[in-house]
Amino acid sequence: MSAAEINRSSRVAATTEVASAELQDEAVLLNLKDGVYYGLNPVGSRVWELVQEPRTVGEVCDTIASEYDVEPDRCERDVVSLVQELAASGLVEVENETAP
Repeated sequence: MSAAEINRSSRVAATTEVASAELQDEAVLLNLKDGVYYGLNPVGSRVWELVQEPRTVGEVCDTIASEYDVEPDRCERDVVSLVQELAASGLVEVENETAP
């Protein structure tokens, strides 16, 4: 799924094939399928925490924007970019609503 396809209504959730641990304010993720480790900064770690339960990108953006000093548009761009990277690495699943 390209970044252009991910939007505020896209639903994102962590996959079950990931082990994660929090180290201070950061997160370390291990993709159990390929054995690759990933590190997330404090904001990325908070996004990871939020997607442990399925949420829309909009819900994640709203939470991050309320907790950090960031403009909503910048927050959305950054969250969409992070979700795209996590999805490409097999760490999250993204679903878009289908039109009826």
